[in-house]
Amino acid sequence: MSTPKVAIVTGAGSGIGRACSLALMKAGFSLVLAGRRKDALEETAKQGKDFGKSLVVPSDMTDPASIAAMFAKTMEVFGRLDVIFNNAGMGAPAIPLEDISLAQWQAVVNTNLTGPFLCTQHAFRIMKDQSPQGGRIINNGSISAYAPRPLSSPYTATKHAITGLTRSTALDGRKYNIACGQIDVGNAATEMTERMKGGVPQPRGDMMVEPRMDVQNVADALVFMATRPLDANALFLNIMATQMPFVGRG
Repeated sequence: MSTPKVAIVTGAGSGIGRACSLALMKAGFSLVLAGRRKDALEETAKQGKDFGKSLVVPSDMTDPASIAAMFAKTMEVFGRLDVIFNNAGMGAPAIPLEDISLAQWQAVVNTNLTGPFLCTQHAFRIMKDQSPQGGRIINNGSISAYAPRPLSSPYTATKHAITGLTRSTALDGRKYNIACGQIDVGNAATEMTERMKGGVPQPRGDMMVEPRMDVQNVADALVFMATRPLDANALFLNIMATQMPFVGRG
């Protein structure tokens, strides 16, 4: 019997991270569930207990030592890494750009950009040295990697930067059989997007109730990316609510 592949999902305690973790377990992966809230991670593990093996590792994506410990624990328990989904993220308050504090800016940059960069470094080191060599790194980019929402400069800047990290990682990983891709999600129905049901600001200044889609659509797309053979890569995959304002928005 073949050994299950090993995947790490950051932000695995809720929303997109939980849905993708459960879908990967159903697809045969052993999962490392990473995130800040141990109780939420344990709930994800509980929901997936009939699908496959999981390891709960409370982790802070703004703390380099915590990130390093997460990878060390992964290797201690599983001995290899096949996929990492850099999913954890946050936004700043929706306030005018000129009123955003340096601390608010840095919190978003540390979580959304520096954290995935450090995770990518650790994954790279493991994947290039393991046998068989290689693996897959998937970044959560968001529709904001293409087009901003009003009052979202820290979040939008980090998501644009993630696109650059994805391209660089895909290029630098070629010689080690490391593939890197990006999933760009628009309006998945999670706690984070609940506010859309009451209306959110639009570029022209009005408020609009925005359509959402079942988060399972994201999980299915992520599994498609994660299960490609390493001679194929979904470099960018956009999965979004059909009627959300994106194509031509603004």
